[in-house]
Amino acid sequence: MSDQPPARRHHRPALPGDDAILAMAGGIDPQAREEAAHAAASALVHGARSAADAEVTRRVVRLAQDEGLEVIAELWSDAPADSLAGALWRLYVLRTWVQRAPRSVADQFAEGRRHAPVMEVVAGVADPPGPAEVAAVLDAVLTGVAEGDFAVTLERAAAFCRVVAIGRAHHADDPRVADAEDDASGLTRSAARLLRTAEQLESAGRRWRDGELG
Repeated sequence: MSDQPPARRHHRPALPGDDAILAMAGGIDPQAREEAAHAAASALVHGARSAADAEVTRRVVRLAQDEGLEVIAELWSDAPADSLAGALWRLYVLRTWVQRAPRSVADQFAEGRRHAPVMEVVAGVADPPGPAEVAAVLDAVLTGVAEGDFAVTLERAAAFCRVVAIGRAHHADDPRVADAEDDASGLTRSAARLLRTAEQLESAGRRWRDGELG
């Protein structure tokens, strides 16, 4: 009889009950939280490929509708950027920001479009989505009803971030803003964070195409 412990069987993470999800969103049981985060992300993006998948997707969507999408998103908040859950967390934060500050986002996007035609091509998206379009696309992804290539969604969201970041940086250079040193430096730092988010989303898109975004 072998003294070696039995090999751990790999299993697809199961989504626990709704009450457990609500508890884990508050920081209880990190391992179970991580598995639930992966299961929820997979259910929303991959959709139903079996009866079990369909049940998981149904429960995730219903929980998001009943308790708010932020409950599901909270499970993703600590996920690494190179994971599916981490990519969805970044999309969720982007969507929330667009919804909460539509006017400033639209202004910065318009400013970025005036200064960033080359960056649009570099990002691989000739016509980046505007604030309303990106919010609608991310809503579809985060509620499990999106269609089409997920990599394209990630790339377009990244292009949007790049354009807005450029617009934000130009706002920081505006003399009317530069007079308020804290505001100008804050805009510069936040523009850099947006560019970092764009890079992370682009990387996630590449990993998705390569079948490595898990």
